[in-house]
Amino acid sequence: MNLNWDFIIESLPLYSETALTTLKLGFWGILFSFLIGIICSIILYFNIKGFERIVRIYVELSRNTPLIIQLFFLYFGLTKVGIVLSEETCAIIGLSFLGGSYMTEAFRSGLEAVGTTQIESGLSIGLSKLQLIRYVMFPQAISVSMTSISANCIFLLKETSVVGAIAVMDLMNLTRNLIGMYYQTYESLFMLVVSYLIMILPLSFFLTWLERKVRYAEFGN
Repeated sequence: MNLNWDFIIESLPLYSETALTTLKLGFWGILFSFLIGIICSIILYFNIKGFERIVRIYVELSRNTPLIIQLFFLYFGLTKVGIVLSEETCAIIGLSFLGGSYMTEAFRSGLEAVGTTQIESGLSIGLSKLQLIRYVMFPQAISVSMTSISANCIFLLKETSVVGAIAVMDLMNLTRNLIGMYYQTYESLFMLVVSYLIMILPLSFFLTWLERKVRYAEFGN
């Protein structure tokens, strides 16, 4: 298979621009899903009345519906009630909504892995619940659930490939447009694969390194 390298070189600026858009969406999606996961996991762990059931419904709804349906609801459905959001805003909310449920389960499993003796020891020396979460529980919970957190981060970055369905000019949408206009299928797909590898491989290596550092800080090996 001979690739048209002239077309590939000419399309480099387009792929660079859309790759930045993809990274931006992935960054905000991961950040907000991280925050959602922390808050919801605390609610579930402590069985906070009035919120625990809402969080469980959210987790089940988010994890059992495809991202594209969530995006369609945000982009097309909300307009029926007078709420109009931009394409990128819908993409970030959709990624955060989906990722938050997975992060919630990751953090919750980590919190449940913390020994009760450590929690009791923290309470016995006068730590408040907030201090207990901050200094005792969450450092250990993050260490235990770091593998799941890393997998969710990579998963969310790859899920940005769906946001083109609501007209966000991401890598996937650009590739479809180039194939439709110039019929350079192999070249466009080649650039798509290379672009995702350039984004995801460094993130994967960084998260693997971070996981080892976090686990070394706790277990020393």
